[in-house]
Amino acid sequence: MAGTSENATGESVSSGDVVSVGSMSAPDLPDYSGACVANIVPTLLEPPADPPAWLPEALADASQVVLLVLDGLGHEQLVARPRCAPMLTSMEGGAIHTVVPSTTATALTSIATGVAPGLHGVVGYRIAEQGEVLNILRWTTPRGDARSKIAPEAFQTFDPFCAHRPPIVTRSDFAGSGFTRAHLRDTRPHGYRVTSTMLVELRRLLAAGEPFVYAYYEGLDKVAHEYGLGEHYDEELLAVDHLVASICEVLPRGAALAVTADHGQVEVGDAIIELDAGIRPHLASQSGEGRFRWLHARPGRARQLYEAAQSHRDVAWVLERDVMIEQGWFGREVTDVAARRLGDVALVARAAVSFDDPADSGPFKLIGRHGSVTSAEMRVPLLAYARM
Repeated sequence: MAGTSENATGESVSSGDVVSVGSMSAPDLPDYSGACVANIVPTLLEPPADPPAWLPEALADASQVVLLVLDGLGHEQLVARPRCAPMLTSMEGGAIHTVVPSTTATALTSIATGVAPGLHGVVGYRIAEQGEVLNILRWTTPRGDARSKIAPEAFQTFDPFCAHRPPIVTRSDFAGSGFTRAHLRDTRPHGYRVTSTMLVELRRLLAAGEPFVYAYYEGLDKVAHEYGLGEHYDEELLAVDHLVASICEVLPRGAALAVTADHGQVEVGDAIIELDAGIRPHLASQSGEGRFRWLHARPGRARQLYEAAQSHRDVAWVLERDVMIEQGWFGREVTDVAARRLGDVALVARAAVSFDDPADSGPFKLIGRHGSVTSAEMRVPLLAYARM
């Protein structure tokens, strides 16, 4: 695995002061029919006669496969830190694309179901639904727990894992959550509390002869959000690399490990932008997240909202919903249900900034962020190791 990248940096942004991310001057959109995370599971579980070129050869003839999703590990962040990830950077493979927006809820649903966001309808982290904004990962609205009002199984109706019902090794805390019910229903959960017990679960499942096991680890994303892409991130990547090496050691002969991610990261820090005052007379509400902010128009004011939002075009791509659908941002097909969950205008950050929404808050300030369509966020690894 080879490549170069620049670490994303965050600094305060004033009008006309653009902080670029990577070298992208245009959105880095995925090919939903090619090297995209949405195609990994269908290719592994129902392999075509001719494996696609983007699939590492180590996976083609494996008798068992563990698919490990590392939340928040972008390809650019990985190749910039070879000393922190000697195992990962020695594995076969390279970069593929995640989905739009480059956020956990959307990407994990596409990985599990094998379809693009325009079909499964989990089109972001905070989604407009039934007159409220649903936080997908918490499955809450401003009124609280929404599992009884917004049924997860009805919100996302595609069967995960091509209806194969594989074992799922993920944090015990996630069992029964609305998001788990939406994207991992009818699978077989095997919870873990810490990474050592994750390893035990994987070893047991492989010894039992399971042909496919899905595993998920979220630590790197948490560290990036809270501490950015500095020394804390580097130390967590070292720990993740050790976990990957440990999994490789417990693989039976003939088995393989595949490693991918849901998105990369950009360090934003204090570069939080409040919406221009000219936008507010036309704005009803916001959804999405800081680097992919949906603006919902007051009745009859969608065009005025789009024109007013041009004030942020120095740091963001400013696009109307119908244009994005036509250009295939969310896949070749966008259902009416999915389209209704989108806003009227999107502010998609191309600089290292985040757009403020007072209703979008958490227990701490987010330093590292994602969601947009820069290469730093859209390119993720697909790596493999086979035990011979």
